[in-house]
Amino acid sequence: MTRSHMPEARTVVRAILLVTLMGSIVFASVRLATAPAASADPSVRVQSDYVLMLLQCALGIVVMFLPLIVQRRFAVHLPSAIEIAFFVFLYCAIYLGEVRSFYFRIPYWDNVLHFFSGAMLGALGFVLVQLLNDSQRLHVELSPAFVSFFAFCFALASGVVWEIYEFTADSLLGTNMQKYVTEAGEVLIGRSALHDTMIDLIIDASAALIVTVLGFLWLRPRMGKDAERPAPLLERRPAAD
Repeated sequence: MTRSHMPEARTVVRAILLVTLMGSIVFASVRLATAPAASADPSVRVQSDYVLMLLQCALGIVVMFLPLIVQRRFAVHLPSAIEIAFFVFLYCAIYLGEVRSFYFRIPYWDNVLHFFSGAMLGALGFVLVQLLNDSQRLHVELSPAFVSFFAFCFALASGVVWEIYEFTADSLLGTNMQKYVTEAGEVLIGRSALHDTMIDLIIDASAALIVTVLGFLWLRPRMGKDAERPAPLLERRPAAD
Protein backbone atom coordinates (compact mmCIF):
# COMPACT_ATOMS: atom_id res chain seq x y z
CA MET A 1 0.00 0.00 0.00
CA THR A 2 1.45 3.35 -1.04
CA ARG A 3 1.36 6.48 1.14
CA SER A 4 -1.14 8.08 -1.23
CA HIS A 5 -3.64 5.31 -0.46
CA MET A 6 -3.21 5.50 3.32
CA PRO A 7 -5.89 8.20 3.96
CA GLU A 8 -8.47 6.16 2.03
CA ALA A 9 -7.49 3.02 3.95
CA ARG A 10 -7.80 4.92 7.23
CA THR A 11 -11.33 6.02 6.33
CA VAL A 12 -12.36 2.47 5.39
CA VAL A 13 -10.90 0.95 8.56
CA ARG A 14 -12.55 3.60 10.73
CA ALA A 15 -15.93 2.97 9.06
CA ILE A 16 -15.61 -0.80 9.54
CA LEU A 17 -14.78 -0.31 13.22
CA LEU A 18 -17.70 2.07 13.78
CA VAL A 19 -20.23 -0.23 12.10
CA THR A 20 -18.87 -3.25 13.96
CA LEU A 21 -19.09 -1.57 17.36
CA MET A 22 -22.59 -0.20 16.72
CA GLY A 23 -23.77 -3.62 15.59
CA SER A 24 -22.22 -5.17 18.70
CA ILE A 25 -24.13 -2.71 20.89
CA VAL A 26 -27.41 -3.81 19.28
CA PHE A 27 -26.45 -7.47 19.68
CA ALA A 28 -25.46 -7.07 23.35
CA SER A 29 -28.64 -5.11 24.14
CA VAL A 30 -30.85 -7.85 22.71
CA ARG A 31 -28.97 -10.65 24.46
CA LEU A 32 -28.89 -8.77 27.77
CA ALA A 33 -32.68 -8.91 27.95
CA THR A 34 -32.72 -12.73 27.80
CA ALA A 35 -29.41 -13.67 29.47
CA PRO A 36 -29.50 -15.35 32.90
CA ALA A 37 -28.25 -13.46 35.95
CA ALA A 38 -25.94 -16.36 36.82
CA SER A 39 -25.01 -19.77 35.44
CA ALA A 40 -23.02 -22.76 36.63
CA ASP A 41 -21.89 -23.36 33.04
CA PRO A 42 -18.84 -21.15 32.32
CA SER A 43 -19.58 -21.28 28.58
CA VAL A 44 -22.93 -19.52 29.07
CA ARG A 45 -22.77 -15.73 29.04
CA VAL A 46 -24.62 -14.02 31.87
CA GLN A 47 -25.99 -10.49 32.21
CA SER A 48 -22.74 -9.04 33.57
CA ASP A 49 -20.93 -10.28 30.43
CA TYR A 50 -23.30 -8.33 28.18
CA VAL A 51 -23.11 -5.27 30.42
CA LEU A 52 -19.34 -5.35 29.99
CA MET A 53 -19.75 -5.79 26.24
CA LEU A 54 -22.03 -2.73 26.06
CA LEU A 55 -19.62 -0.68 28.17
CA GLN A 56 -16.59 -1.63 26.08
CA CYS A 57 -18.31 -0.99 22.75
CA ALA A 58 -19.67 2.40 23.87
CA LEU A 59 -16.26 3.41 25.20
CA GLY A 60 -14.66 2.20 21.98
CA ILE A 61 -16.89 4.46 19.88
CA VAL A 62 -15.91 7.45 22.01
CA VAL A 63 -12.20 6.64 21.99
CA MET A 64 -12.00 6.02 18.25
CA PHE A 65 -12.70 9.71 17.61
CA LEU A 66 -9.85 10.93 19.85
CA PRO A 67 -7.33 11.18 16.97
CA LEU A 68 -9.75 13.39 15.03
CA ILE A 69 -10.31 15.61 18.09
CA VAL A 70 -6.56 15.93 18.70
CA GLN A 71 -5.91 16.87 15.09
CA ARG A 72 -8.53 19.59 15.10
CA ARG A 73 -7.70 20.88 18.58
CA PHE A 74 -3.94 21.16 18.03
CA ALA A 75 -3.97 21.78 14.26
CA VAL A 76 -1.78 18.78 13.50
CA HIS A 77 -2.03 15.92 11.05
CA LEU A 78 -1.37 12.47 12.48
CA PRO A 79 0.15 9.95 10.06
CA SER A 80 -2.56 7.71 8.67
CA ALA A 81 -0.54 4.62 9.59
CA ILE A 82 -0.73 5.54 13.29
CA GLU A 83 -4.49 5.98 13.10
CA ILE A 84 -4.94 2.68 11.27
CA ALA A 85 -2.88 0.88 13.92
CA PHE A 86 -5.06 2.51 16.60
CA PHE A 87 -8.29 1.39 14.92
CA VAL A 88 -6.97 -2.15 14.41
CA PHE A 89 -6.07 -2.28 18.10
CA LEU A 90 -9.61 -1.23 19.11
CA TYR A 91 -11.08 -3.84 16.77
CA CYS A 92 -8.89 -6.59 18.23
CA ALA A 93 -9.42 -5.54 21.84
CA ILE A 94 -13.16 -4.83 21.82
CA TYR A 95 -14.80 -6.76 19.00
CA LEU A 96 -12.54 -9.79 18.80
CA GLY A 97 -11.62 -9.75 22.48
CA GLU A 98 -14.98 -9.09 24.16
CA VAL A 99 -17.67 -9.79 21.57
CA ARG A 100 -16.02 -12.80 19.93
CA SER A 101 -14.46 -14.02 23.21
CA PHE A 102 -10.88 -14.15 21.91
CA TYR A 103 -9.69 -13.39 25.45
CA PHE A 104 -10.84 -16.91 26.37
CA ARG A 105 -10.47 -18.67 23.01
CA ILE A 106 -6.96 -17.52 22.09
CA PRO A 107 -4.14 -18.11 24.62
CA TYR A 108 -2.30 -14.92 25.65
CA TRP A 109 -4.59 -12.70 23.54
CA ASP A 110 -4.80 -10.19 26.40
CA ASN A 111 -1.01 -10.20 26.85
CA VAL A 112 -0.41 -9.52 23.16
CA LEU A 113 -2.82 -6.57 23.21
CA HIS A 114 -1.24 -5.10 26.34
CA PHE A 115 2.19 -5.33 24.73
CA PHE A 116 0.90 -3.59 21.62
CA SER A 117 -0.85 -0.87 23.62
CA GLY A 118 2.24 -0.27 25.78
CA ALA A 119 4.37 0.18 22.66
CA MET A 120 1.77 2.44 21.03
CA LEU A 121 1.45 4.63 24.13
CA GLY A 122 5.22 4.88 24.41
CA ALA A 123 5.36 6.20 20.84
CA LEU A 124 2.51 8.59 21.64
CA GLY A 125 4.58 9.98 24.52
CA PHE A 126 7.23 11.08 22.00
CA VAL A 127 4.51 12.74 19.92
CA LEU A 128 3.22 14.69 22.93
CA VAL A 129 6.71 16.03 23.63
CA GLN A 130 6.97 17.22 20.06
CA LEU A 131 3.66 19.07 20.44
CA LEU A 132 5.20 20.88 23.41
CA ASN A 133 8.42 21.63 21.54
CA ASP A 134 6.53 23.00 18.55
CA SER A 135 4.12 25.12 20.59
CA GLN A 136 3.93 28.75 19.52
CA ARG A 137 3.44 29.92 23.12
CA LEU A 138 6.03 27.75 24.84
CA HIS A 139 9.18 26.48 23.15
CA VAL A 140 11.47 24.15 25.07
CA GLU A 141 14.47 22.01 24.16
CA LEU A 142 14.45 18.70 26.04
CA SER A 143 17.25 16.15 26.16
CA PRO A 144 16.75 12.72 24.52
CA ALA A 145 16.96 11.10 27.99
CA PHE A 146 14.16 13.26 29.38
CA VAL A 147 11.98 12.78 26.29
CA SER A 148 12.39 9.01 26.57
CA PHE A 149 11.74 9.07 30.32
CA PHE A 150 8.56 11.11 29.80
CA ALA A 151 7.35 8.74 27.07
CA PHE A 152 7.93 5.73 29.32
CA CYS A 153 6.14 7.35 32.29
CA PHE A 154 3.24 8.41 30.06
CA ALA A 155 2.75 4.87 28.74
CA LEU A 156 2.97 3.34 32.20
CA ALA A 157 0.58 5.92 33.70
CA SER A 158 -1.92 5.21 30.92
CA GLY A 159 -1.72 1.52 31.75
CA VAL A 160 -2.42 2.31 35.41
CA VAL A 161 -5.45 4.41 34.42
CA TRP A 162 -6.77 1.44 32.43
CA GLU A 163 -6.41 -0.88 35.43
CA ILE A 164 -8.26 1.68 37.57
CA TYR A 165 -11.05 1.66 34.97
CA GLU A 166 -11.20 -2.15 35.11
CA PHE A 167 -11.31 -2.13 38.91
CA THR A 168 -14.07 0.50 38.94
CA ALA A 169 -16.16 -1.37 36.37
CA ASP A 170 -15.78 -4.63 38.31
CA SER A 171 -16.81 -2.91 41.54
CA LEU A 172 -19.83 -1.02 40.19
CA LEU A 173 -21.14 -3.33 37.47
CA GLY A 174 -20.15 -6.75 38.77
CA THR A 175 -17.95 -7.53 35.76
CA ASN A 176 -14.77 -9.60 35.82
CA MET A 177 -12.31 -7.52 33.79
CA GLN A 178 -9.49 -8.08 36.29
CA LYS A 179 -10.07 -11.84 36.25
CA TYR A 180 -10.43 -12.13 40.03
CA VAL A 181 -13.08 -14.84 39.52
CA THR A 182 -12.24 -18.06 37.67
CA GLU A 183 -14.45 -19.56 34.96
CA ALA A 184 -15.63 -22.07 37.57
CA GLY A 185 -16.85 -19.21 39.79
CA GLU A 186 -14.07 -19.35 42.39
CA VAL A 187 -13.23 -15.93 43.84
CA LEU A 188 -9.45 -15.55 44.01
CA ILE A 189 -7.75 -13.99 47.03
CA GLY A 190 -4.33 -12.61 47.90
CA ARG A 191 -1.55 -12.86 45.33
CA SER A 192 -3.71 -14.89 42.94
CA ALA A 193 -6.26 -12.07 42.71
CA LEU A 194 -3.47 -9.61 41.79
CA HIS A 195 -1.95 -11.80 39.10
CA ASP A 196 -3.89 -10.50 36.09
CA THR A 197 -3.44 -6.83 37.02
CA MET A 198 0.28 -7.12 37.73
CA ILE A 199 1.00 -9.13 34.56
CA ASP A 200 -0.83 -6.48 32.52
CA LEU A 201 1.24 -3.68 34.08
CA ILE A 202 4.51 -5.57 33.65
CA ILE A 203 3.76 -6.18 29.97
CA ASP A 204 2.78 -2.50 29.49
CA ALA A 205 6.05 -1.42 31.11
CA SER A 206 8.15 -3.87 29.08
CA ALA A 207 6.69 -2.77 25.75
CA ALA A 208 7.00 0.92 26.65
CA LEU A 209 10.61 0.39 27.76
CA ILE A 210 11.54 -1.24 24.44
CA VAL A 211 9.98 1.59 22.43
CA THR A 212 11.46 4.36 24.56
CA VAL A 213 14.97 2.84 24.48
CA LEU A 214 14.75 2.60 20.69
CA GLY A 215 13.45 6.17 20.62
CA PHE A 216 16.36 7.33 22.77
CA LEU A 217 18.89 5.63 20.49
CA TRP A 218 17.24 7.31 17.50
CA LEU A 219 17.05 10.77 19.09
CA ARG A 220 20.47 10.93 20.73
CA PRO A 221 22.66 11.37 17.61
CA ARG A 222 20.09 13.75 16.09
CA MET A 223 19.82 16.18 19.02
CA GLY A 224 23.47 17.01 19.59
CA LYS A 225 24.82 20.52 19.39
CA ASP A 226 25.83 20.20 15.76
CA ALA A 227 23.12 17.80 14.67
CA GLU A 228 20.16 18.72 12.57
CA ARG A 229 16.77 18.74 14.24
CA PRO A 230 15.01 15.39 13.66
CA ALA A 231 12.23 15.29 11.11
CA PRO A 232 8.85 15.99 12.72
CA LEU A 233 6.51 13.13 13.49
CA LEU A 234 3.58 15.47 13.03
CA GLU A 235 2.85 18.06 10.39
CA ARG A 236 1.67 21.43 11.70
CA ARG A 237 -1.33 21.90 9.49
CA PRO A 238 -5.08 21.50 9.77
CA ALA A 239 -6.18 17.92 9.36
CA ALA A 240 -8.33 17.21 6.35
CA ASP A 241 -10.70 14.30 6.21
